[in-house]
Amino acid sequence: MKALFLIVIYLVAVALPLVLSAWVGGPPRPFHQELASGLGILAFSMILAEFILSGRFKSISNGVGMDVTMRFHQIMARTALAFALLHPFLYQGTPSGGLRPWDPTRELTITTEFSALSTGIAAYLLLPSLVVLAIGRKQLGYKYETWRLLHGIGAFLIAILLLHHTVSAGRYGSQPLMTWVWLVLTGVAAGSLLSVYLLVPFLQKKHPWRVTSVVQLTPKQWELIVQPEGHPGLDYRAGQFVWLNVGHSPFSMKENPFSVSSAPAAGPAISFMIKELGDFTRTVGQIRPGTLAYLDGPYGNLSVDDRTEPGVALIAGGVGLAPLRGILRQLRLTGDSRKVKLVYGNRRFDQIAYREELDAEGAVFVLSEPPDTWNGEKGFIDGSLMDRVFSEDEFREWVFVMCGPAIMMDIVENHLIERGTPSDRILSERFDYD
Repeated sequence: MKALFLIVIYLVAVALPLVLSAWVGGPPRPFHQELASGLGILAFSMILAEFILSGRFKSISNGVGMDVTMRFHQIMARTALAFALLHPFLYQGTPSGGLRPWDPTRELTITTEFSALSTGIAAYLLLPSLVVLAIGRKQLGYKYETWRLLHGIGAFLIAILLLHHTVSAGRYGSQPLMTWVWLVLTGVAAGSLLSVYLLVPFLQKKHPWRVTSVVQLTPKQWELIVQPEGHPGLDYRAGQFVWLNVGHSPFSMKENPFSVSSAPAAGPAISFMIKELGDFTRTVGQIRPGTLAYLDGPYGNLSVDDRTEPGVALIAGGVGLAPLRGILRQLRLTGDSRKVKLVYGNRRFDQIAYREELDAEGAVFVLSEPPDTWNGEKGFIDGSLMDRVFSEDEFREWVFVMCGPAIMMDIVENHLIERGTPSDRILSERFDYD
């Protein structure tokens, strides 16, 4: 229901400038000219809404999942790009130039003034560049921090350029009411950007954390533990994640998302299971105890706290174990009576983290490249393995929580649906889109 409510709010917000423009009205024009204006209005309002979608607002993302929010952000960005690219071509055949005797208010013509068109042209060139760079960030080898800064600056610049173009060249945007509407909406978008880059870091600075432990779990996986300094800690649910900044100013944007692998019931200290993959993660082993850290969160809805199902199935692949370990530990520490089964897949034996702890829980270990002495499950977490681990009743009645490679989650989710598991009992979050 919350997802439906948020979609309705989004549609109303994006359509509002279009509805108000129609209400402001004007002499009738050919359909293709009205369509051109409509697409331009929608493109601008959707671009402004993108700032809210990417603003890490918990009231939005924690209800539907940060991965869903960001995926929606990406889809709407590409839709807005398509509308923006079509917008000028639909004005073909429309009279242009200065004032005409039969159109003294220039409501039936389009302007040729360079000052009014230049900002639109600049935005027209910048917007596809911004989208393409976002899609190809990994292929282009940009550091996440560099890309994020450029993405934020580019989006803000596009919004300012479109604001000027809309109120100076637009038939509807030049109306006093619509000028104020666009100013307010642009201000809200800019405010959300300032919230992420200035307000949140300012609040983080008042709630620092200290690294207390860095331990190697496997050849390329580490456990990092932080303790709150001068404050009670973080109010989170097992399975959620935070944006972690270690050893840098909170204003530096050197932060990365990591799932919390500890349980709230264990105390204020928070632990993370981090795999060496990128620029920051490859240096985790060099972090020294006592290093200052900052956390932004919690985010995500990968939690079973309020669920009523009789059992909890945890399906983990690789470092995807992190949030599921937090859930498992919380269930144990709180004396939860629900049955629990954990399936944990890796490529090699030496990649299994917390092996003794999970062994005691009766975890099902799966290796795709097992040693000759391996007596456990071999291959991948797929439908046949799920059928061996779970019964018909468990498929129908339990809640299934997944975290790991996208291909694993796709396979498991499709099999669960085939076996009759309701979609609202399948929980997952994905952060790899393109």
